[in-house]
Amino acid sequence: MSETIIAKKAELVDVYTAKFEAAASIVVVDYRGLTVEQDTNLRKQLRDAGVDYVVAKNSILGRAATKAGLEGLDEVFTGPTAIAFSNEDVVAPAKILEGFDAEALEIKGGVIEGKVSSTEDIIALAKLPSRDGLLSMLLSTLQAPIRQTAVAIKAVAEKQEAAA
Repeated sequence: MSETIIAKKAELVDVYTAKFEAAASIVVVDYRGLTVEQDTNLRKQLRDAGVDYVVAKNSILGRAATKAGLEGLDEVFTGPTAIAFSNEDVVAPAKILEGFDAEALEIKGGVIEGKVSSTEDIIALAKLPSRDGLLSMLLSTLQAPIRQTAVAIKAVAEKQEAAA
């Protein structure tokens, strides 16, 4: 193998190592069987969510994962592999890939906040409500006592008006 090819592969390993280290979450999938149209739609959804989606050689991804200290992740790099990196939203890649309407797409595993995770963990993460949904639930819970107090005060005031 020529030195330029080796240098380019080493550079790719460094690029993917940096992506592994910077990512809040990573989802590894087998994309075999997706049509071009499905792949294009998937890439658009991921791009709109700020998720970086790449297809790369398993050997390069394995070396990068090992270099980034993600022991055990290299075991999922078999067969056709695509990988989704998200630096901000931990849930976005899992939610999009799990919810994507294609039976051909198979989640192999991933990383959640620096911890190598199984397929089951990634799917469980995907089923969680979104950040906005969780904040909405929290706000609703915090407002409930105030709302109940206001309803009680209003009921007392209406009862006093009716008596007067």
